[in-house]
Amino acid sequence: MENLIDLNIVFIGTGAISTSIGNVLSFKKQFNVTLLSIEKDVVDSINNDHVNNKYFPKIDLQHSLKATMDKSVLSTADIIFIGIPSNIVVGYIEKHKYLISSKTLIVNLAKGFGPNHKTIPQALDKVIPNQVLSMKGPSFAREIISNMPTGFTLVSKKDKSFALFADIFSDTSIYLDYSTDVYGVEFASILKNIYAIIVGIVDAHFDSPNLRSLVLTKSINEMRYLMSKFGGKEETMFNYCGFGDFSLTALNDLSRNRTLGLLIGKGFFTADISEKVTLEGKIAVTVFVEEIAKKRQIKTKKLMMKELYNVFNDEDYDITNFVNKILYISEHGN
Repeated sequence: MENLIDLNIVFIGTGAISTSIGNVLSFKKQFNVTLLSIEKDVVDSINNDHVNNKYFPKIDLQHSLKATMDKSVLSTADIIFIGIPSNIVVGYIEKHKYLISSKTLIVNLAKGFGPNHKTIPQALDKVIPNQVLSMKGPSFAREIISNMPTGFTLVSKKDKSFALFADIFSDTSIYLDYSTDVYGVEFASILKNIYAIIVGIVDAHFDSPNLRSLVLTKSINEMRYLMSKFGGKEETMFNYCGFGDFSLTALNDLSRNRTLGLLIGKGFFTADISEKVTLEGKIAVTVFVEEIAKKRQIKTKKLMMKELYNVFNDEDYDITNFVNKILYISEHGN
């Protein structure tokens, strides 16, 4: 795949992240970039009007960016980016693996768990023989579609394809750093949602730079501690996927998980909101405390994460005490 001319790049999904990264790559005319969708109206709007009428109706897309509902496009793909919700990634690939060449590179963009609380690369390795990579970083899609410089960590067990992706994304608005720490990168991308909720709750109660910085520091230390327990490397916290992604998610009101924290802190969060919106952090808290931590014999009692778990699972929880409780943990914790 050394020749980048006529490289076939397929994105599974026509959501915000697939459309935005696909559009960035479409500026490079030597690539054939196609978005694979199940939504006919979105496909038609991309092909005919050069807009994504569902996610970016007011933003003109590159005319070379195409969309299709024909899954056979997977069979000619050199690289497949997966941009669908994390809970359906593995099932989708398993169902359609007969279409995918074993030489095709698979890049996971989803942030979350696969089946049985495995990371998505772990689960995909059981399903297909392909090299699986992930791209994780501080990346709001509306910024990417506007060609704002954006950082991603590209991770894979082996570094043999890193040079290829450096060439693919060269001279674009997307900047890469690289890691072979698959566990660390995957868990960082999940943990940051949990701690973004915590920061949101704190900010809902106190608009205090001092307190915010205290909680941010404690959050980073807890993430670093947990990543090491899962076999990840502490230095991964200093990649785009670590501190960069966490700070974006925790401090920017475009973040759904920070917004969830603000709603909880102000007393506006309801079960109805939870059911209608995919909130990765809320799901992850339960998985970590009830499943993963127990299996790995990690004591969560002295972690802020456990206090957030109590918020979600104690109907009589007094949210006005949340900040005092995590400050107590901060002083008497690990």
